[in-house]
Amino acid sequence: MYENATRSYEQASFFTANPLKLVIMCYEGAIASLKQARDSYAARDYETKGRSLKKGLDIIHELNASLDMNRGGEIAANLRTLYGYMSQALTEADLKKDLNVFTAVIHMLEELEGEWKELYASRSRNVMPIPADMPGIPGTVQQPVLAGKAWSA
Repeated sequence: MYENATRSYEQASFFTANPLKLVIMCYEGAIASLKQARDSYAARDYETKGRSLKKGLDIIHELNASLDMNRGGEIAANLRTLYGYMSQALTEADLKKDLNVFTAVIHMLEELEGEWKELYASRSRNVMPIPADMPGIPGTVQQPVLAGKAWSA
């Protein structure tokens, strides 16, 4: 019964969140799933690893699919490249049993999540409504502080 209440609350939070908060929730979900996949791999719990990795990859694919390439500009293009790299790297790392790649991708996602959280916090402090033209979300134009951020694989 407690699980149903928690699931209902999570669903309500998801369906009522503003677009910027949804992006942050996706990053949180992907990070948690990939950490669980990595830890399950190390513990030789391959069933949990498989489910968690699939969930993490599904979230990364959803983030990628939500990009508006026409209006998102360079940020959307850079995010598309990063998401593609993450998906490919995780798939190959799974086959090669390379947990270091899991950690590297988690680190990238945590840095991106931090940038989105900063943007969200700055919007909240200014008590400004979230505009419909947020980067990385369908119908985007503005560019957040993610520009110039580089990661090494």
